[in-house]
Amino acid sequence: MPSDRDPGGNAVSTTDPKTPLPRPLVGIGWLAQRLGTPGLVVFDATVGAHRGAGQRIPGARPFDIDGVMSDRSSPLPHTMPGADRFTQELRSLGVDDCSTVVVYDRAGIYSSARAWWMLRAMGFDQAAVLDGGLPAWAAAGLPVESGKPAYAGPCGDFTARPRPGLIIDSGHVTAALADPASAVFDARTRERFTGEAEEPRPGLRGGHMPGAVNLPFGELQREGRMRPAKELRKAFSAIAGDREKLVFSCGSGVTACVLALAAELAGYAESAVYDGSWSEWGLPSQLPVVTGPGTDGCRDGGGGQGL
Repeated sequence: MPSDRDPGGNAVSTTDPKTPLPRPLVGIGWLAQRLGTPGLVVFDATVGAHRGAGQRIPGARPFDIDGVMSDRSSPLPHTMPGADRFTQELRSLGVDDCSTVVVYDRAGIYSSARAWWMLRAMGFDQAAVLDGGLPAWAAAGLPVESGKPAYAGPCGDFTARPRPGLIIDSGHVTAALADPASAVFDARTRERFTGEAEEPRPGLRGGHMPGAVNLPFGELQREGRMRPAKELRKAFSAIAGDREKLVFSCGSGVTACVLALAAELAGYAESAVYDGSWSEWGLPSQLPVVTGPGTDGCRDGGGGQGL
């Protein structure tokens, strides 16, 4: 039987559609071997300016984080919808409880990790991020289609089963900042973390949470793909030390999920994403904000704005 390699270098079948995902990350070769397999759903989770690109992986369906896949009643961007809404939207996109889902975006690994984390937070584990996203797929000469992602097939039977603690609010973050066993990571650039650069969203204060540490999401990638697990573990432990409970924040809860993906690959078992992120914490309020590098140090910026 033909075989491929997962991101950890392990041999996996390339012909059996029931083969479990080498989750939470799959390579372009893994997906190319299975594209069109019954039960496989491919989502395009591109956000922002990257949505203007005119190509998609054949058959890709829209996971619209800028639109219906966020809570439209919230004043904050990109917040998690409720379980009933999430169930309705996933069913309308043809997802079943037994589906296998691969998510990509058109920037590499940027917003696709947010879709993966949302699925996981809603109790769905058979999902993975495409390493390198559409840029890696197209660069390999694999087939693409023009036009926006779309779906007009039958509804699925997916049912959300929320897992408490994976998506958290400011109260939980405040508790984590005071917990010596926890580390709160900020995925934004160094300049935004220190307060040297203005926030791209108007009305937000500059700086960071007291006690938070900075790890820009781009530092966890190399040429648009996730770094090896050992390197990811080293990047986290260099900042968090022996703390194993990790909380991730960014600008609006999107690129924080790149850190959550990296932590999963690095072997961390207790991770959470702050849904409101700086779009909430940075608003004028009683939530404390400080500027400068922070007492625990910070990394050099890079790799995007940390949406």
